[in-house]
Amino acid sequence: MQRERREGRTLNHRIDPRITRTTQAFEQAIVDLAAQRPVSQITIAELADRAGVTRATFYNRYSTPLDLLIQVLYADLERGHRLEEERRAQGGYSARALLRLATTEVADHVERFMAVYRHAIEDPADSGVYAALVRHFSDYALGFMARGHHPGLPDANREVIAQFMAHGFAGAIRAWLNDPSVTKDDLVDASVASAPAWWAVDADSTDTSDRP
Repeated sequence: MQRERREGRTLNHRIDPRITRTTQAFEQAIVDLAAQRPVSQITIAELADRAGVTRATFYNRYSTPLDLLIQVLYADLERGHRLEEERRAQGGYSARALLRLATTEVADHVERFMAVYRHAIEDPADSGVYAALVRHFSDYALGFMARGHHPGLPDANREVIAQFMAHGFAGAIRAWLNDPSVTKDDLVDASVASAPAWWAVDADSTDTSDRP
């Protein structure tokens, strides 16, 4: 029995690199194709062909090209959030400085996938990408409000507050993408300036300076 378990673990180790390569191939394929045209126009057949695998392999992992694309976008956003948490744990940053850094991370994410987001916003059939972005920001806002004490946080329905925040930030991103005259710095500056006071106040202080 122990020998069989060892052999099973060895087999898993041998398979894991292949699984990783297949996952990476799918992720790269969906990003490449979604940068060329709206994800609603991407077929599973061409996605599988681009990744160098069969359609059956795709169906074993994902439901639709949109699901795969959202998974890729969320993973990239989460990397930025983990960096924010690391900064928060290290200390030495004011709440306002953390807000600016976190907002910049999101702006960098959108810039990395600029072509993908532009297609998603321009094509009504691709509302799923924008909706997923709003959902992500809403979940983030709920998590933020649940974490620690925030002086000035209104005694109101937090789901509604989170939706208000999420749609506002997603709308700011849409304005950036739709207007070539708006820069990434404009997005960050406007978003930070529009954030409610309770978001940019340290839990143990009323100091909202930009000092790191």
